[in-house]
Amino acid sequence: MEYPLKIVIVGASGKMGQTLIQQISTDSDLTLTGAIDQPSCNSLGMDSGALVGIKTGVMIDEDFESTIKKGDYLIDFTRPEASMRYLEVCNKNNVKYILGTTGFSDEEKRKISRAAENISICFAPNMSVGVNLLVSLVEEATNVLHKDFDIEIIESHHSEKIDAPSGTAIRLGEVIAKAANLNLKENGVFHREGNTNKRHKDEIGFSTIRGGDIVGDHTVLFAGDGERIELTHKAGSRSTFAIGAIKAAKFLKNQSAGLFDMMDVLNLKNK
Repeated sequence: MEYPLKIVIVGASGKMGQTLIQQISTDSDLTLTGAIDQPSCNSLGMDSGALVGIKTGVMIDEDFESTIKKGDYLIDFTRPEASMRYLEVCNKNNVKYILGTTGFSDEEKRKISRAAENISICFAPNMSVGVNLLVSLVEEATNVLHKDFDIEIIESHHSEKIDAPSGTAIRLGEVIAKAANLNLKENGVFHREGNTNKRHKDEIGFSTIRGGDIVGDHTVLFAGDGERIELTHKAGSRSTFAIGAIKAAKFLKNQSAGLFDMMDVLNLKNK
């Protein structure tokens, strides 16, 4: 595939969709060829850039089956039930898939892995460059500190986010568990209430905050005797996720099939 890369956006009238459309309009390596939203969307038939004051010439449509054929890449930050349908159509039409949706079940993740045998997929719970650097730093810190420090993950998001903990928090927990030779399903503590007794040494604790318009904050706290270390990322704009998704699309240009994440895109693995 040659530049410009032909991009289709789903959830086009949402906040993330609009941020992606705006970002694509400023990048000469990309061209928007399709914009999809649900049949109930009030923006159907409108220019996909109208809500952010730009003209794309691409109208928001509800017909995903025909629109997907206009592009070579799909970017998706919607919801699991919709993403499973998009995955099937991408697989059928050999469209590369950049997937930032969170909240998938284990079986849905297996379906994503199976589809990646045929098409290239970048699947990441958070496509921010900074968050993925945080993941790498947390892995290094856990290697050094896990025997002597308690580890807690604190995440904050806007009031409309429906899954908790966030996909990014879960990803951080998975990295910590692997580095500390633990099992997140066994050692993760997602609820504390009442008399919880003394904290177990190998717990990986999660705290969730929902409120206002918080884009996304994540902190990993390493609490030891007499000292604490906090590694934090705060997203002030959805553009950070859009920039990462575009980096992922450009990375997939040279991948015919396979399941990748932002650590691959940013070359942060095995650092």
